[in-house]
Amino acid sequence: MAGEWGRMPALSRRAMLAGSGALVVAGQASGALPPLAPFTSDEEYWRGVAQQYRVTNEVIQLENGNWGMMPALVHAEYLEHVARLNRDTSFYARRGLGRDIGLVQERLAEALGVQREEIAFTRNATEALKALIDSYNRLEPGDAVLYADLDYDTMQRCMDTLAHRERAEVIRIALPEPASRASLVEAYSEAFSRNPNIRLVLLTHLSHRTGLVVPVREIAALARERGIDTVVDAAHSWCQLDFDLADLDCDFVGLNGHKWLGAPLGVGVLYVRGGAAAKLNRDAGNGPGLARDASDCVHMGTANAAPFLSIPPALEFHEAIGSASRTARLRALRDRWVGQVRHLERVEVLTPDDPDLYGAITSFRIAGRTTAAENNAIAAALLDDHRIFTVQRSGPHRGACVRVTPSLFNSLAEMDRLAAAIHSIAKL
Repeated sequence: MAGEWGRMPALSRRAMLAGSGALVVAGQASGALPPLAPFTSDEEYWRGVAQQYRVTNEVIQLENGNWGMMPALVHAEYLEHVARLNRDTSFYARRGLGRDIGLVQERLAEALGVQREEIAFTRNATEALKALIDSYNRLEPGDAVLYADLDYDTMQRCMDTLAHRERAEVIRIALPEPASRASLVEAYSEAFSRNPNIRLVLLTHLSHRTGLVVPVREIAALARERGIDTVVDAAHSWCQLDFDLADLDCDFVGLNGHKWLGAPLGVGVLYVRGGAAAKLNRDAGNGPGLARDASDCVHMGTANAAPFLSIPPALEFHEAIGSASRTARLRALRDRWVGQVRHLERVEVLTPDDPDLYGAITSFRIAGRTTAAENNAIAAALLDDHRIFTVQRSGPHRGACVRVTPSLFNSLAEMDRLAAAIHSIAKL
């Protein structure tokens, strides 16, 4: 992708972080925030972090799973890039944009702990995963692909389409609810044993439906022993959880930058581990043959470069807080409301309390209310009666649910208001 945008002197970026942990917005200090120790519970610090966001005051925004909000400093830089692209158009695009994108790609690869040629930009994780699944070339007639009920709908359809094209079988499993690490591993292990013809498995690291975290590394190792390749949907886990890409130990991963990293809308990443590219065909726009690296799997044509150019400040903001501290804060927000409602007889919390199996996202349902319509009604009651914005999710085998997704700008007090609202709704 970088090669489509020409060459120019290196991208010049102003310093966006100053002092020991102070965050800078639009070039001016927004408050000298103290350095954040991992797993701190310092509410004053987190109020300072929340001030870096420009949040609507119409509702308590607890639906941050669709896409995330840019911190103010990232938004300011993004607007600068939009202005330059609009002003300089092809004069910049044909003389320097390619090199600037390449430098961003190097910065991102370093942050991910991978080689530059192992990643390529896409516009979202869906586009990345679609490219990976569609280009997979190891299926033969009679083979099978596997996915679970909590996997993303579009990715399920991509697996269906791949299997149909290659005359392969589709195997679908329902993940246990409630789940444990052992039961999740066992669910996949049993499926692998029952179906020795499986060649490709889709694993969603953190489910967009319920927030359940799947132990990808362990399951992928079992798959590898059986000659099964794994494609990982990390759209929600990257920057919501504290992990390195190498921790997954998988060949193919799709990630989103505009969900939890806080980059602008329109940033996705495709990862192909070195040596695994030959299992993929090149994108048709790149010509026939086997892929040599990640970039061979993608051909977007002309794309809006401003979101990609805005990745560095998003990375710096993320790193200033710290991955472990961010994850601990998101879990603390989740724990605050879950701890107040899990004991309620009529409330079903769909993720366990094992911190290895959840992040910010957690869904719930009211016992017996399992249809999409019933859960849409619960989300509507939260909004209309309590000014709390959530969303209904369908797809889990045992029924629909309401998804709660806090972000760094949310407070513990807002979680208390959600818990009180669920108490009221559960009585109806």
